[in-house]
Amino acid sequence: MVTINRVAAMGAAADGHRRDGRRIGFVPTMGYLHEGHLSLMKLARGRSDVLVVSVFVNPTQFGRGEDFASYPRDIERDTVMAAGALTDILFAPEADDMYPHGHSTWVEVGRIAELLEGKSRPGHFRGVATVVAKLFNIVKPHVAVFGQKDAQQAAVIRRMAADLNFGVEIVVAPTVREPDGLAMSSRNVYLSPAERVQAPALRRSLDAALRDIAAGERDCATIGRRMREIISREPSASIDYISLADADTLEELPTLARGSRALVSLAVRIGKTRLIDNDIVIVD
Repeated sequence: MVTINRVAAMGAAADGHRRDGRRIGFVPTMGYLHEGHLSLMKLARGRSDVLVVSVFVNPTQFGRGEDFASYPRDIERDTVMAAGALTDILFAPEADDMYPHGHSTWVEVGRIAELLEGKSRPGHFRGVATVVAKLFNIVKPHVAVFGQKDAQQAAVIRRMAADLNFGVEIVVAPTVREPDGLAMSSRNVYLSPAERVQAPALRRSLDAALRDIAAGERDCATIGRRMREIISREPSASIDYISLADADTLEELPTLARGSRALVSLAVRIGKTRLIDNDIVIVD
């Protein structure tokens, strides 16, 4: 594995691999890698000749008062883990190379980026879409792999890639979980031992929703109330949102129609740590 820190060098390496007919697979990350990231790398590795993994804590997707400064970073550990996943190139650029002086161009994806996370974190997806567009232009991948835990991010990137004709295949991999059901996330490290015990309530609330839907419940408000009840039992929990939405448009659904694909999602603070999780349900 080689590590590249400069945008121009990464672009030149990508050009060389493409010129030689090699298929480039790409996994963009913000580092502090865990088993969830490794599962994305494994999937990308199987679909490509050259695997590129980026580690870049993107400042433009963090809002005022969010955790950019404290976001966990450990590039030495990330390097070892990426190499163990058979990564060919670790791309770890600096912010001043990704956003040089005078940078003033942004990518905005419209309505799908304004709902759910976009509503709770204004400007977040402008930063996400912009940095991923830049990474696609630098790395020039044939296929890029994202995680289902960030379902809205995947939907935004898929829309952007199609609208801007990137020609990148977007693959979404299943969420990887801890044994108690908590979705793996770099931010889980923020949880105190007591908060960590409470955090699997997100998964329990999703499981309750799936059971209700399987039992025939179709009223989204009723399903959401059940989810809210489960989360509210945890003393450190504060609900940001609970949503049942169309899995493609992310517009809220009043009821679940037969044959519909619904994204059941939620964002919850456990103490000061903001966690998200989701499931996609196809209604019988």
